[in-house]
Amino acid sequence: MNKKVALQDIGFKGYKETWDYQELLFQQTVDLKIKNRREETLLETPNHFLFVEHPHVYTLGKSGDMSNLLVDEKYLETKGAQFYKINRGGDITYHGPGQIVGYPILDLDNFFTDIHKYLRLLEEMVILTLAEYGLKAQRSKGETGVWLDVGTPFARKICAMGVRASRWVTMHGFAMNVNADLGYFDLMIPCGIKGKAVTSLNVELGKKEVSMAEVKEKLLKHFSQLFEAEIIKEKTGV
Repeated sequence: MNKKVALQDIGFKGYKETWDYQELLFQQTVDLKIKNRREETLLETPNHFLFVEHPHVYTLGKSGDMSNLLVDEKYLETKGAQFYKINRGGDITYHGPGQIVGYPILDLDNFFTDIHKYLRLLEEMVILTLAEYGLKAQRSKGETGVWLDVGTPFARKICAMGVRASRWVTMHGFAMNVNADLGYFDLMIPCGIKGKAVTSLNVELGKKEVSMAEVKEKLLKHFSQLFEAEIIKEKTGV
């Protein structure tokens, strides 16, 4: 089993361009698994982890409800935002500047074949990272992602998640608000869950800005520990 994970930080990049790159890496791994099965070979399958920061964009998962976007696409254009329907699980999500988006494209045959466990470990990675900033983050029963003050009227989401998997290969991932403009969340019902607020790390810490590089380092540290993975930094291919 290959537990090496190739990390690419692709910086500030459009959603569609990044999605296409994800699809390429995802399909290459799936094709290799099919080849191994057909030809009875044992070629090593790769694992990837992409970090990216997107311009303003709203994405709707395959089971999502369009009514959770509270404005039309023309209005989004006036806000400099785009909209895409995509093939992950989950409902509507916003991505934008000041948010760390992570896309692990893993062959779970290299780790464990359990999507539920995969999601829980991604959540744990974020929970442990936030604990380093003195924040007690938690899961919220029946709601994927990471929250603060769960079970109180002040419950608020700090990290959204939505994944897709085929032949145990994953894509899509998580979006953690670090220095996000929370006003953009007012244009939707986040993840289709009414009456729940959204927050950002800088707001919780009372700071104008938190180091994105520092948060990424902490996320990677916990990812590598939880998945027992070796992170290999690579030059970006997109």
